[in-house]
Amino acid sequence: MNLLNLKGRHAVITGGATGLGFAIAQRMLSSGARVTLWDRDAAGLLNAAEQLRREHSGAVVNTVHVDVVSHDSVVQATAQTIALAGVDVLVNSAGITGPNTKVWDYPVEAWKQVFDVNVHGLFHCCRELSAHMKARNYGRIVNIASVAGKDGNPNASAYSASKAAVIGLTKSLGKELADTGVRVNCVTPAAVKTAIFDQMSPEHIQFMLSKIPMARFGEPEEVAAMVTWLSTEECSFSTGAVFDLSGGRSTY
Repeated sequence: MNLLNLKGRHAVITGGATGLGFAIAQRMLSSGARVTLWDRDAAGLLNAAEQLRREHSGAVVNTVHVDVVSHDSVVQATAQTIALAGVDVLVNSAGITGPNTKVWDYPVEAWKQVFDVNVHGLFHCCRELSAHMKARNYGRIVNIASVAGKDGNPNASAYSASKAAVIGLTKSLGKELADTGVRVNCVTPAAVKTAIFDQMSPEHIQFMLSKIPMARFGEPEEVAAMVTWLSTEECSFSTGAVFDLSGGRSTY
């Protein structure tokens, strides 16, 4: 494992109780950060924090129960988190896939739910913590997008469109903060085998695998490594950028 320096830094990771968020927390703790996990799963938060503390003796792991869909909840979580320590890093990892179906059959409420979590929730977090970082003239924001936001996966229109929105928001916010010490970037993984696969049909999972030239799914640790580097002070001249993690699928 390459050594990445996050000593003395405080990272907030949304969706931190499971999946990519949890893997990112593991890597950041190994890099010397303290982490605060944000998640709407209260029981999952407690389990995740206990496991991380067992794995990383002496590590500082805090948890905040928050529903990113609610702006009020994010405002409260921000205040609670900043009271612990100033926030240097925000990783927006909370997300859902929505059903796998054609646009003409897509349930309207499911479409709204995907955008509520993947776009509106991410916006709420970026809005509150970018202001905090700007006031401190330092910060790193890393948004988890998807190769689907570049290519558009069939039978996943809401997910694809929402992740395209994440890419667009990243570019806008990165430019807005370019004259400050805050950097904003996103990563676009191809399929990574986590619990989010439980939300997808077997046919859709196989479709995603068939598109990857490396003929395998990504590993959570591979995503965590890139996200952690993007969260370091060393990542100083990249902002509003999109970093590919697609096994050769989407090289643009």
